[in-house]
Amino acid sequence: MTDQATSPDTLWTDIDALWAWLEANAPVTGHDALLLRILKLSEEVGEVSEAVIGVTGQNLRKGITHSWDDVQAELCDVVITALIALRTLTPDAREVFARHLARVAERSLGTGT
Repeated sequence: MTDQATSPDTLWTDIDALWAWLEANAPVTGHDALLLRILKLSEEVGEVSEAVIGVTGQNLRKGITHSWDDVQAELCDVVITALIALRTLTPDAREVFARHLARVAERSLGTGT
């Protein structure tokens, strides 16, 4: 692990490297690997929920168990997992994501004319 932060320019290089590592070391392959990577998102979202509950002390039995930094890290795990799942679904993940983000931005921020 390095202390270097990933820049937006290297984001997809790192996602591709993580995807390749998973492909080389996955206990299952093919369609099953794709499904499991998509399902992994639910696990990661659950960890975000657990961190939010922990930072707010909503589990009275456990009290405050997390920080907002933990929530940030868990949200990052969701994003990474989603991008790897997208990369598993298509080798054109970067382009698919860019097109979709542009559509969402236009729909939400555009003039509508």
